[in-house]
Amino acid sequence: MFVMIETGLRDKVVIVTGAAGGIGKATAQRFAEEGCQVASWDMKDGEAEENGIFQKVDVSDAESVEAAVQRVAEHWGAVNVLVNNAGILRDGQIIKYKEGTLLGSMSDEQFDSVIAVNLKGVFVCTRAVAPRMIQAGGGVILNASSVVGLYGNFGQTNYVASKSGVIGMTHVWARELGRFKIRVNAVAPGFINTEMIQGMPEKIKQAMVDHTPIGRIGQPEDIANAYVWLASDAASFVTGTVLSVDGGVVTGT
Repeated sequence: MFVMIETGLRDKVVIVTGAAGGIGKATAQRFAEEGCQVASWDMKDGEAEENGIFQKVDVSDAESVEAAVQRVAEHWGAVNVLVNNAGILRDGQIIKYKEGTLLGSMSDEQFDSVIAVNLKGVFVCTRAVAPRMIQAGGGVILNASSVVGLYGNFGQTNYVASKSGVIGMTHVWARELGRFKIRVNAVAPGFINTEMIQGMPEKIKQAMVDHTPIGRIGQPEDIANAYVWLASDAASFVTGTVLSVDGGVVTGT
């Protein structure tokens, strides 16, 4: 006999970074559907979810993040869930070399900008929120990694470094914060139908589908559902893990 488990998320205070569109927007909406109070953060213009707030926040800037966390705490009194979703791409090969000639390379700006948002941003937000969670008696931190953080990808030195680093930090924080009843997990999406891939040629997108055993590109809601489950009481004994939500693409590769 199966016993239905309540998510335990109603009235929880959730921060979702990178929430103006794509996976972040879908995640903010799903938590709102669960009855959560959602603070949506982004550098782009965006909208608050019902009964939520929207804040323009640079996740790589400690002062910006601390001020935003303070506002959330003043508004609702606690922070229960943090979804470190914000991320950017600045793709390029480390070097372009052909017929004995160096044609180009990944610039410092390309590397540093991705690390600043995708890796440092996760660190800065978690550092700011963790004390609030300890004061509240516990919480959940969810970090956006990627399947490329597990197996690499051509032309993405900076992005892969950031997403691999997120996995490492997830393992460390699960050890450090578990005694405060804070669970820390990462989600590793595969090919997801967001702005990052919508501009790609159809041939490339079809190749993604061909490499995915389940036979389709993922939707932002697929990742949002994973975040909600990991934050819920149903996953109360899950911490320090990396959940691949990729339609089997790693297996297909």
